[in-house]
Amino acid sequence: MKHPVITLKNVSKYYYMGDTTVKAVDGISLSIDKGDFVAIMGPSGSGKSTAMNLTGSLDIPTAGHIYLDGHNIAHLEESELAQLRGKKIGFIFQSFNLIPNLTAKENIKLPMLFQDQEEEEKEAQAEKLLALVELSDRGDHYPNQLSGGQQQRVAIARSLANDPEVILADEPTGNLDTKTGAKVMSFLEQLNQQGKTIIIITHDPDKALAHARTIYWIKDGKVDKITKKTGASWKEIKS
Repeated sequence: MKHPVITLKNVSKYYYMGDTTVKAVDGISLSIDKGDFVAIMGPSGSGKSTAMNLTGSLDIPTAGHIYLDGHNIAHLEESELAQLRGKKIGFIFQSFNLIPNLTAKENIKLPMLFQDQEEEEKEAQAEKLLALVELSDRGDHYPNQLSGGQQQRVAIARSLANDPEVILADEPTGNLDTKTGAKVMSFLEQLNQQGKTIIIITHDPDKALAHARTIYWIKDGKVDKITKKTGASWKEIKS
């Protein structure tokens, strides 16, 4: 039986600029099952980035409900939400978002600062993750001393710091060359095979079709269609 880890029900996000209302997301519903590999797909301006922020519980909806592992986040204080989000979701960003004056190891340890862990535990976990992304010899290097691919691998390691159930990746290969990007996607597939739920945000249909098993196609702030992979073929289901 499938277990949804993130559910959005009729979620909208509006921004008000004077007399103008911008409907960035306008009544979307989606359900992401534990262990799935999901792509949220759409062109620039479609609302997929806003959908990402809502799916990752980084933003509160104007209307509708968001459930993170059964908890309705609308009823949580920001401190409670940050704790829950920090344990459940790891984030990977297109621009890496590494802190420039922290070493690779220190960047990886950063999410652990907000979860009650001893320094010894943080150090051991950071070392383990550096080895996982094959950067054990780069732990004391700063971001400007690393290549783009190495920085993204540090970002992946950081996303795993608290052993989250879900990895949410926003255009994770957008700033990488094709070869390095393929390695990053392969790594995300490995994490998925190990039981992690993977969500990627992308404008690239080839990438979505090559790696995801469920695709939410976003258009004009709404879910235009949902496709699921069955064997080697794709089937459109009701949006």
